[in-house]
Amino acid sequence: MGAAEAIVLGLVQGLTEFLPVSSSAHLRIVGELIGQADPGAAFTAITQIGTETAVLLYFRRDIARICTAWWRAVRGDHGTDLRARMGAPEGAPLDRDALMAWFIALGSIPIVVLGLAFKNSIESSFRNLWLIVLTLIVFGLILGWADRVGAKHRSLDELTPRHAVAFGFAQSLALIPGVSRSGGTITAGLLLGYTREAAARYSFLLAVPAVLASGLYELAKSVGDFGKGGTPGLGVTLIATVVAFAVGYVVIIAFLRLISTHSFIPFVVYRIVLALVVVVLLLTGALDAVGAAPVAG
Repeated sequence: MGAAEAIVLGLVQGLTEFLPVSSSAHLRIVGELIGQADPGAAFTAITQIGTETAVLLYFRRDIARICTAWWRAVRGDHGTDLRARMGAPEGAPLDRDALMAWFIALGSIPIVVLGLAFKNSIESSFRNLWLIVLTLIVFGLILGWADRVGAKHRSLDELTPRHAVAFGFAQSLALIPGVSRSGGTITAGLLLGYTREAAARYSFLLAVPAVLASGLYELAKSVGDFGKGGTPGLGVTLIATVVAFAVGYVVIIAFLRLISTHSFIPFVVYRIVLALVVVVLLLTGALDAVGAAPVAG
């Protein structure tokens, strides 16, 4: 992989990570079309460090407030009263920022457990393009249905432990390329009655621990293996990650503004069209369903 290909894949990652269209599916498809075969799950995870850094920058005030409130809570009274454990006086409202930290931690458990349980499949069979075609269409239609029937009246102040777990399981579906991390969690949020903006904001915040942990793990695991056995080199991986960060930051701003006044139907249509294009490319031999995913180590 050269610098030009790395820039292309970085652009793809940055453009698609936060949209409900599946960045991992796009990297799988575009990577092969530009002659890089399947760039692999490790490359995908590492470049996501760039887009999650964009989340940290955009939501820096929210994240700082949440972390500060959580730290105050854990240093406070650890008695039996829930409000005391959350750092608030007895009878006072719960500290929503401290609760948000716990909800994000709770919602991150499913993807950690399932990610470890299905690690081998994530790096191999889940990346089959026929499966990606199916997930693009099915979960696109579910997103459109959720956007149409969702009540859209709840704010993040109404988040509960049960809802946090539901968001977490929805996020874990994105272990299969084509589902989309933001698409899955936003769909869950809409079905639970949250507004488009609330579902999207929580989706972005929820992704931070899991995606950064996955990316840093793959980065540490790949040290010494970059450029070997068909894996992309360290230099081009860093180029793609930096490009993904810059593009991803712009996409966050545009996406949050867009969904405040528009539905998700254009994304549903795009997913279906992309799936049909992939079917044509598979049937004509332009794409290989299995591909040649590089494996580090």
